[in-house]
Amino acid sequence: MSIPMANHQRIHPAVGVEAPPTTPLVSRGSSLSEKGTPARPHAPIQMRTVPIPVSHANPPKNGTGCCKCICWTISLLVLLLVIVGATAVILYFVFQPKLPTYSIDNLNISRLGLNIDMSLYAEFDVKITSYNPNKKIGIYYERGSQLSVWYTNTKLCDGSLPKFYQGHQNKTVLHVPLTGQTQYGSTLMTALQQQQQTGQIPLDLKVDAPVSIKLGKLKLKKVRVLADCLLVVDSLSANNAVSIKASNCRYRMKL
Repeated sequence: MSIPMANHQRIHPAVGVEAPPTTPLVSRGSSLSEKGTPARPHAPIQMRTVPIPVSHANPPKNGTGCCKCICWTISLLVLLLVIVGATAVILYFVFQPKLPTYSIDNLNISRLGLNIDMSLYAEFDVKITSYNPNKKIGIYYERGSQLSVWYTNTKLCDGSLPKFYQGHQNKTVLHVPLTGQTQYGSTLMTALQQQQQTGQIPLDLKVDAPVSIKLGKLKLKKVRVLADCLLVVDSLSANNAVSIKASNCRYRMKL
């Protein structure tokens, strides 16, 4: 059953009033074209960071300069060694250096016995010939030389060579007095007496001589000439003639 509505309650359509145009919703990322149709969405733009070069007024230091310095130093050292080596080779072939030699001509025993404190006292006199075999080299014997006599690694006595100059191919005869005192002499004296019964007593005569070499008019740096002479004598009795049965010497130079 319908309820009649009054005329003033009826709804009439408005005349002359137009509804606003409906605008289609455009999603984000899209736009309208000139005709009103939505355009295709554009791809997202990727941003790239471009490094900006920075110029330094003073560039940072690196190890290049240090490496160059080390290389130059090594090169100079190598060059110096080459020059020294070449000079040494030239001098060797020009002067042909040889070590001096020594021979033990005579050995006299002035005293060999025990003291009150049971130490062994020895007094020797050695006649030694020094020979310079070089034709162009002179030898200066400097102070501080030593000549010593040993028995089984025990030094019996020692002395020093005189200071002198030895010319080319010169032989010089030296008389060197040797004296010494050794503790525990009773044990050493007993061993010497037992060895003397065999008629062969081994002795070791050592020479340590600081010398300067003269090349022409040039005097070089001091070096040391070392000699080690192994002797065999028949007796060590005081005031008796001592016979040297064997002698073997070795030589070397120490800078």
